[in-house]
Amino acid sequence: MTAISRGDTPTPEGLRFVQLGFGADAVDYEEAWQEQRRVHAARFADEIPDTCLLLEHQPVYTAGRRTEDSERPLDGTPVIDVDRGGKITWHGPGQLVGYPIQKLPRPVDVVAHVRRLEEALIRTCAEFGLETTRVEGRSGVWVLGDPVADRPSLGGLSLDFDPRTADEEFDPRLNGPEYAPSNAGQRREDRKLAAIGIRVAKGVTMHGFSLNVNPDTTSFDKIVPCGIRDAGVASLADELGREITIADVLPVVEKHLRDVLENAVLLPRAV
Repeated sequence: MTAISRGDTPTPEGLRFVQLGFGADAVDYEEAWQEQRRVHAARFADEIPDTCLLLEHQPVYTAGRRTEDSERPLDGTPVIDVDRGGKITWHGPGQLVGYPIQKLPRPVDVVAHVRRLEEALIRTCAEFGLETTRVEGRSGVWVLGDPVADRPSLGGLSLDFDPRTADEEFDPRLNGPEYAPSNAGQRREDRKLAAIGIRVAKGVTMHGFSLNVNPDTTSFDKIVPCGIRDAGVASLADELGREITIADVLPVVEKHLRDVLENAVLLPRAV
């Protein structure tokens, strides 16, 4: 594994960033997962400070514990089942992945941890000139679409009969570009820019976020991303209409993660 620029950038008793590999050195998912486990064990033992692994993955689909068969690729593309929350997603070139491995007070407030990651990514997008937000009941960072009444109809049907939500047997994976998650922007629907899925073991977090910087978003069209049928996916480059690279985004993500995670008042979950 090699770094994109500075390599390890430790901060004494603060959040340490480790850049594992990007571009031609993008990291195999299983290799990164093993590294997560190693760092997690070291953090639990207080051998290292809170650590965020940053990387780009080789192309891969991963499925969280709640993934259903109806959300997986139809063509037999391999999927790695993992121990994080959430459902199925894609990782690959043009997507910045971060795995914050952080010790939290017990009982762990998982929702608060997710909100902090969202906040850091929302601030990152804002620095590039893109307004993003949260969507109630759906984790991650979103670009909001137009009000439903103002969106173009799907297949000549009025949007009060969207088959993706009104027909239990409708399968968006079989219905081409008209319903493809990568075309949500053209349909002026909500689209997810960053996904979040985590796991907490022994009070220490694992897994984390993926931020679509400039990937080929059609890779999401083989699946039902995050199990959400009535929205899609987006990237910073597409939304802003200009070239943006992982190298551009990396220091900005580090800055906002450091600010949010180091300055947060960590409290146990109320019981």
